[in-house]
Amino acid sequence: MNKTLIGCGVVIALLVLAGGCGLMGTYNNLVSSEESVKTAWAQVENVYQRRADLIPNLVETVRGARDFEQETLTQVVEARAKVGQTTIQGLPDAQQLAQFQQAQQGLSSALSRLLVVVERYPDLKATQAFRDLQVQLEGTENRIAIERRRYNEVAQEFNTLRRRFPTVLVAGFLGFGERPYFEADKGAESPPKVEF
Repeated sequence: MNKTLIGCGVVIALLVLAGGCGLMGTYNNLVSSEESVKTAWAQVENVYQRRADLIPNLVETVRGARDFEQETLTQVVEARAKVGQTTIQGLPDAQQLAQFQQAQQGLSSALSRLLVVVERYPDLKATQAFRDLQVQLEGTENRIAIERRRYNEVAQEFNTLRRRFPTVLVAGFLGFGERPYFEADKGAESPPKVEF
């Protein structure tokens, strides 16, 4: 009887130890994956900040061209201000990401209108400063697309890990919620209309 109790106690202790090690491994995997998501999100914010930092230079260069439409410049400045007001601490939830994306889309739209209007001003297009800024802005837009894709990839890896068995049993309990994805902007399936 005594040996049976000791044997059961050892088996129970081994099961508890194995379960604890499994829980610890699951937690560590979730932490590593979440840190990858945080790093990718920080890089997304970094490239959007780069774009926001270029805009005042672009606006001042364009403002220097006489007879330029003030309304377009005002829209760009206002859109940049909205982007600056949309701040997210830590990782975004789905609603925060949607607000962030909407503010960024407003800025992208205003910049697109600015570049279309600039086509009417050959003197402005010919200045080296404007061409340099335009190239930097185009490069930044490409970086934004790349970093958004990378964020979506690591968010997908995290969400997949989080939903796998047995991780799914403890992920919510440990405070690891699903990470939202960047989605295509509304109307992105239709090409923009450019009129001169």
